[in-house]
Amino acid sequence: MKLSTYAKKLGLTYKTVWRLWKEGKLDAYQLPTGTVIVREEIKDKLPNKICIYTRVSSSENKDNLKRQAERLKEYAIARGYQIYKIVEEVGSGVNDNRKKLSQILKDKDYNKLIVEHKDRLTRFGFNYISILFNQLGKEIEVVNETDNSKQDLMQDFISIITSFCARLYGLRRSKRKTEKIIKELKDEKNSKI
Repeated sequence: MKLSTYAKKLGLTYKTVWRLWKEGKLDAYQLPTGTVIVREEIKDKLPNKICIYTRVSSSENKDNLKRQAERLKEYAIARGYQIYKIVEEVGSGVNDNRKKLSQILKDKDYNKLIVEHKDRLTRFGFNYISILFNQLGKEIEVVNETDNSKQDLMQDFISIITSFCARLYGLRRSKRKTEKIIKELKDEKNSKI
């Protein structure tokens, strides 16, 4: 069967199945026209040990966190995945220092990360994380590709503005501190002369 048909049959993206073929994990061959034909199924070789990651922006939405986890758990069971871990985290999607996310990104004991929406993993840089996952032989599966609520987006927008303001004022303060150190060094040098 054609590679695209095979991908649809397994419920995977064409890109994922193409990568598996390029890595030699599929019994397939390529016709002179470029079409890839798959000879057999490899369900037992496909990654199925998964980690579920859920996130909400604030503790006010903790109920949604539990519902997110339950929906993804049901999804994973329906797909026949082996659930390795379910991680729930409260934090902004623009925060690049989320402890639980950092831990699962370092974890090597699963093959696929399942998230409900792209922005549940991160507001910015999703494609970079996806590229790194592919390099590690892992995959990110986004269950729902539609946009998420405006309220979460506004909360993250406010977080970005707050973060940049803090950096701006911090830079000004550090500039004044640097000027003060230089002045003290000059005064100390002049007093020794």
